[in-house]
Amino acid sequence: MSKYKISREFFPFSHFTPPISEKFLAMAVPHMKVPNCIYRDKELDVSRHEVESYDGEKIECFFMSPKNIGGNAPCLIYIHGGGFVLPAAGYHYKNAMRYAKEVGCRVVFVNYRLAPKNPYPVFYEDCYSSMCWAYDNAETLGIDTSRIGIGGDSAGSTLAVGVCMMAKDRAHPVKFRFQMLPYPYLDARNNSESCKKYTNTPMWNSTLSDRIGPMTKVDRNAPNYVYYSPVEAESFEGLPPAYIETAEFDCLHDDGILYAEKLREAGVDVMLNETKGTMHGFDIVQKAETAKAAVSARIRFMRNAFSED
Repeated sequence: MSKYKISREFFPFSHFTPPISEKFLAMAVPHMKVPNCIYRDKELDVSRHEVESYDGEKIECFFMSPKNIGGNAPCLIYIHGGGFVLPAAGYHYKNAMRYAKEVGCRVVFVNYRLAPKNPYPVFYEDCYSSMCWAYDNAETLGIDTSRIGIGGDSAGSTLAVGVCMMAKDRAHPVKFRFQMLPYPYLDARNNSESCKKYTNTPMWNSTLSDRIGPMTKVDRNAPNYVYYSPVEAESFEGLPPAYIETAEFDCLHDDGILYAEKLREAGVDVMLNETKGTMHGFDIVQKAETAKAAVSARIRFMRNAFSED
């Protein structure tokens, strides 16, 4: 029996923790494939693209588009979680498909290269290159460049915020409508109260977070280290409005709270959704009522952000 009061609706994942290690990743990652379900949805057109990254290597992106949308439409750049070391899981694809259909937008789903094989900043540059690809090919893809948003869960949130900061620092013309961040990892110091408290929570915990740094091969002296630990940035001005969603029994809970505070202090609009009875990655149980409510809240936020003049 878990010592945490996590809702029973999340069983059995409320009792599961991934055995993150380089040995485990070497065995497991090659067997984690793109689910066939992404091609079976009758309401979506889904196409696979090879996008050139900063170093000339090709990365995989899936472009999801509702069949009932014509002309230039809003677009969500979506970056999956997985601690920078795991590929997208089935629920990541399913969430992205639901965002496309219910927000009424096109989605660029980025399969960036993973650590430890690809150290920092490869995965950041992959995500930035994917955003640039969508922007540069907007006319062909049917994207309204004035209505582009970015989002990602967990480590995907880190990457999404990093891309926002990179676009700002590099003076890219994109003006993101929002940053949508469920249970984000945003403080690489790993010394918050929630990190100290939740060392063995299911799905993710601070013990696992401490293993990730060495795998990503990032150090505090790296150029633009704040992309990896966004709450340590000196300025948050000019960043897009944010939807931040926290899980109650999550070592990353305080990351989201602190980032919300930093953004608000900089005059950035923030919608903070503090879910209860939840653990990290709780929306993996898509039938859970709490997960349904959270995903619906994300959809409402994005729909409203795209509809604003």
